[in-house]
Parts: sequence; structure tokens; C-alpha cells
Amino acid sequence: MGGFERKGRWTIRVVSLVPSLTEAVAVSAPGMVVGATDWCSHPVGLDVVRIGGTKNPDTERIARLAPDLVIANEEENRPQDLDALRAAGLAVMVTEVRTLEQAFRELARVLVEGCGLARPGWLDAAEEAWRALPGGPPERAAVVPIWRRPWQVLGRDTFAGDVLARLGVRNVHAGHAERYPRIPLEDLRAASADLVVLPDEPYRFTAEDGPEAFPGLPAALLSGRHLTWYGPSLVEAPKVLAAALDGPALLRSTGS
Repeated sequence: MGGFERKGRWTIRVVSLVPSLTEAVAVSAPGMVVGATDWCSHPVGLDVVRIGGTKNPDTERIARLAPDLVIANEEENRPQDLDALRAAGLAVMVTEVRTLEQAFRELARVLVEGCGLARPGWLDAAEEAWRALPGGPPERAAVVPIWRRPWQVLGRDTFAGDVLARLGVRNVHAGHAERYPRIPLEDLRAASADLVVLPDEPYRFTAEDGPEAFPGLPAALLSGRHLTWYGPSLVEAPKVLAAALDGPALLRSTGS
């Protein structure tokens, strides 16, 4: 593989099509990532070639970067784009992440097997942070929208749903046949939920945009990066999310 010498160590050139993985590699080996999507916002100040979005990457530009490895995700990236990269002769590593345990395994696979790095200390710290999570309050049932106009929520078999479950929050739509079903607002309001969980990505819910749609129902505004990203953010995610889900932190709306 081609590469470059950094601090006395041979490293490879990586293009990342997933914000979580971009942060994971860039934090573990600064300088290894040479290309990333427009949505790759961490680490802050990341200075690399931007290659478009996760759903519409510029595959020709990626090929011109001549990376040794392209890292992707089966949910975030389209098969046809990955096929185009392989057809250009590039090595593509695709992750699948539906649970926290799977996230830890896939991170180790990408960093150690894919990038040839030593297992980073932050990954061990993240696993320990989740193992040390204390038992929380009694389980609460939640509606978890991720989009509005139309309303779309977390359904079955999602990483974010697994994270919430570990924090004592049961997704009321976890048994839905779809992973991200579109459900009318009146049906969401009629669900037997104790609260509504509103992350700030992919749709940016705020105190003024979201809680008013669920009058009388406590609302938890969560950091989408801590709820849905699998990378260094997992170290602080248990504390950050638990604080946002705590009773005093919940918003209560009387809107309609």
C-alpha cells in the first residue's frame, strides 16, 4: 500500500464516508484521513478534502485521492457508490452497526485491521464508561422522532434505540417492521409514551421546534452526536445523555 511517514510510523491514506468513523480515525491517527464527507464535522477543524455527502459522494474525486482504504457503513452509504469505488480499484471496508457491542467491535476492526493502528485508549475508555453505567430510574417509554414534515421515528433494530435502552428508555416503536417508519403525528401522540426524545440530528429539533407537537408530554432534547455516533463521543455519551434524560432537564410543552 502507498502511504506516508508520520512520527516514524508508516500509515495509510484513508477516505471516510461516515462522520463517526472519520472522527474515530482522525482522533486515533491525525493525518491519516485525507478525504471526508461534507457532514464530517469532528474533530473540529478537520482539514481534509471534502468529497460530497454520505448519499452522494464524488466517487471520481475519491479515486483521484488514491486512498489505500475507503471506510463506509451499510446504512449510511449507497451500494452503487461503493461498487463504483471498488470498480476503480479501491479497497472498501463496510461496517454494520445496530448495537453498542457491535459498534465497539466494528471500531476495533476498522482501526486495527483496516488502518493498522494499535487499539486506541479512547476505545477502552468508552467500553468502560458504558460498563460502569449505574442502574437508572424505572424504564420509561418514549417516542423518538428523527424527522418531521413528514414525521419519521426510530423503529426496530437501531443503534440509537439500543443506546437509549441502556439508559432506561424503551422505544415504543422498537417492534415496528421498519427501522425508520413514517408515522402520522396523531398516531405518535396516541402512543403510550412517557416522554418524547428529540435529537438534534438528522433533523435539528430544538426547544422551539419539536416539543410543541406533543402537548403535555415531557421532551428530552438530546445531542445527536452522542446518541447516534459511534466513535470517541461514546466516552462521554453515557453522562451527557443521562443528564439530558433526567427529570429536571426535561421540557414540558403545552403547545399544539
